[in-house]
Amino acid sequence: MILLEPHNMPFAIALAALFVIAFLQVIGAGDLFEGADDIEIEMDADVADGLEASGFMDGLFTLLGLGKVPFLIWLSCLLFVFSVIGVFGQWIISGVTGAPLGAGFAALLAGAAALPLNGLFVRPIGALLPKDESTAVNLESLVRRDAVIQTGTARTASPARAKVKDAFGHPHFVMVEPHDPTAELAEGETVMLVRREGQVFFGVRYESPMLRP
Repeated sequence: MILLEPHNMPFAIALAALFVIAFLQVIGAGDLFEGADDIEIEMDADVADGLEASGFMDGLFTLLGLGKVPFLIWLSCLLFVFSVIGVFGQWIISGVTGAPLGAGFAALLAGAAALPLNGLFVRPIGALLPKDESTAVNLESLVRRDAVIQTGTARTASPARAKVKDAFGHPHFVMVEPHDPTAELAEGETVMLVRREGQVFFGVRYESPMLRP
């Protein structure tokens, strides 16, 4: 099988990684990649805060398509494009010169070609996906959803950062205070967001009397 030839092993490995990601998503083990969503959100924040002043970096992120789609989709597309370019490139080179390139050199060339091509590939995908920021998702729709306190302890007048997923499964980072003025919500706790005032949400633990029938 041509894909398993030694000169195509980098592309076979990339394709296998793509199948593993797809399989884990199908069986519902996608939470293993939950950290990738965090990276994406943090990266988006960095782009908004710091990269606006750098035309070069802003152009580079645009070229690569970073931030156009969720990071896991971007990575899956990159693995696919890299594999296709590599295998077909080796096939064409073998037909022209009579021998394929070495695996390492071929992977380097395929990677250099795949990065900008993947940027072109993900743009139309990104246009079809719902946006995961408040410009597309009403903040009020996050009320009655679970949130996990990420850093610090939430107290009255001292909100803590928490992560909540919207109806599309996209993560948002919001500031949360306890609905009960005497309560404290510790780091790592899962709470329900019960109301919002401006940019601050108020959460309660599940043993709270207000959640009982």
